[in-house]
Amino acid sequence: MKLLLLSLILVAAVLTIRFLNKAVISLGQSKSVSSYRTKYINKTLTLVLIVFYAVLGFTVLGIEYSQVTIFLSSIFAVLGVALFAQWSILSNITASLIIFFGFPYRVGDRIKIIDKDDDISGTVEEIALFHVLIRRGEDLITYPNSLILQKAVVKLSNKPTEPVPVEVKESPTQSDSAN
Repeated sequence: MKLLLLSLILVAAVLTIRFLNKAVISLGQSKSVSSYRTKYINKTLTLVLIVFYAVLGFTVLGIEYSQVTIFLSSIFAVLGVALFAQWSILSNITASLIIFFGFPYRVGDRIKIIDKDDDISGTVEEIALFHVLIRRGEDLITYPNSLILQKAVVKLSNKPTEPVPVEVKESPTQSDSAN
């Protein structure tokens, strides 16, 4: 019976991961997200699903929930201590997931990040796992994902801001009356 349940969990895990990967790729293509970024989102979500199904498998094997939680809490405690100094990295990864699914600006959009010290404006060149690359003239600005979610971001027009020259022509009646 346990072998049958483990087989069902394994099949469910494989099917869920495949479905999720296809859904993320489809969403990424519809939002014009780079394949590089879509790949990292898929890896992150796949890891979460593997942990979920592993816990489910341990439960089916008869390993008590308290034993699994003690084991997982021990691992998370070690990881927490090891990564405490790198907390901003974890927040940037989480922000990366939020940006992938809900950020209204895409690569190629001109944006302006409102900040009390410096207004950063330019063209979004890349949205990576930890940061957004913004091109301002010759400069390439690296802006952390966690900060871009905390600031107001304004989408600027993609049209050039230079004034359009207006050509003034003489009306035919003026030139006729001058002759």
